[in-house]
Amino acid sequence: MSKLDWFKNAIVYQILIDRFAGFKSIKNWDKPIFLGGNIKGIINKITYIHNLGVNTIWISPFYKTTEYHGYHVTDFYKVEPRFGTIDDIKNLIDIVHKYNMKIIADFVPNHCSIENPFFKKAINDRNSMYKNWFYFKKWPKEYLCFLNVKELPKINLENPNTANYIINAAKHWLSLGFDGFRLDHVIGPKHKFWKNFRNEIKSIFPNRILIGEAWMMGIKFSELRTININHKILNWLRFFSPDNLLRDYIGELDGVLDFRVQELIKKFICNKSYKEDIFIKKINNHYKKFPKNYYLPAFLDNHDMDRFLFNCNNDLHKLLKGFKILINLKQPVIIYYGTETGLTQPKSLWQFSQYGDLMARKPMDWENLNQKNINLIKQIITERENYS
Repeated sequence: MSKLDWFKNAIVYQILIDRFAGFKSIKNWDKPIFLGGNIKGIINKITYIHNLGVNTIWISPFYKTTEYHGYHVTDFYKVEPRFGTIDDIKNLIDIVHKYNMKIIADFVPNHCSIENPFFKKAINDRNSMYKNWFYFKKWPKEYLCFLNVKELPKINLENPNTANYIINAAKHWLSLGFDGFRLDHVIGPKHKFWKNFRNEIKSIFPNRILIGEAWMMGIKFSELRTININHKILNWLRFFSPDNLLRDYIGELDGVLDFRVQELIKKFICNKSYKEDIFIKKINNHYKKFPKNYYLPAFLDNHDMDRFLFNCNNDLHKLLKGFKILINLKQPVIIYYGTETGLTQPKSLWQFSQYGDLMARKPMDWENLNQKNINLIKQIITERENYS
């Protein structure tokens, strides 16, 4: 029996900490600011989450940061004070486990904030050891970053000292009891890093799950220099099937988020691009390309794309139909917070030149929960549990 079998039937609830619970007001939710969501807010909602039938929680980056979403890390070893304390994290882990659930965290090894002290030292001192922790093309102002986002310098994980720092940070958080990571932007670091990362983590924590985010949606040709994947130009041009990108991490990670299935379900339910028999054939052909011990967590949407309900013109019947398909795929399932209560958005995030992703990150409306839809989601989850 595999040490990771617990993840096979995982029903994961994805939480964006600042937008889930603990805030006093949702005013200015469409601005890139901290609303006040925090770890204690999640703790206070554990019973709600558990009652959905969820057995795993995934929380967004909680490390010290400059931004509400947590992906601009300034210290990989400290908790962002606006989210809480190290004791809050420990309490959350303990309470989740007492409810017989698992908890995974978002981990961001590819880049950091320009406010990170190591980067500040690198740009202020030509002789600093930290200069080689980043990719300077012309010191100090020209450097590789996350795609073209200058506020996110790309970390040089080819430097053994830097790689060790990041890997040890991952070990630190796993030692507190996290059951694994959702690894952000795995297409950024080289495959050599991921092989080393896996070996280091699994040697100490063999039962912790490592799931990658391998996605190229919206990437410009000029940004390809910042990523490290096989056949990246062909992948970018889509001459290769998107499945090839997901397959690249077999043997390195325990699995990857299944963006291909998300796309197929959206086209089938929201856009009516396929008839049912064609849809089923495409799904089956997709799964045939992967080994059984490689997990492909399925989802309808997440924090970086329009909500599924919005794409279906806010038709709750289509949302439920999409969710039923998701539940029956025999893969781990991810529910983006708010899906169960019909959380939607006013506009597509692709209509904005910047901060469009805020549209898909509306705060949880605890005052106006759609209990009928919540009950239907719970029923679908229960049916899956009974089937399993």
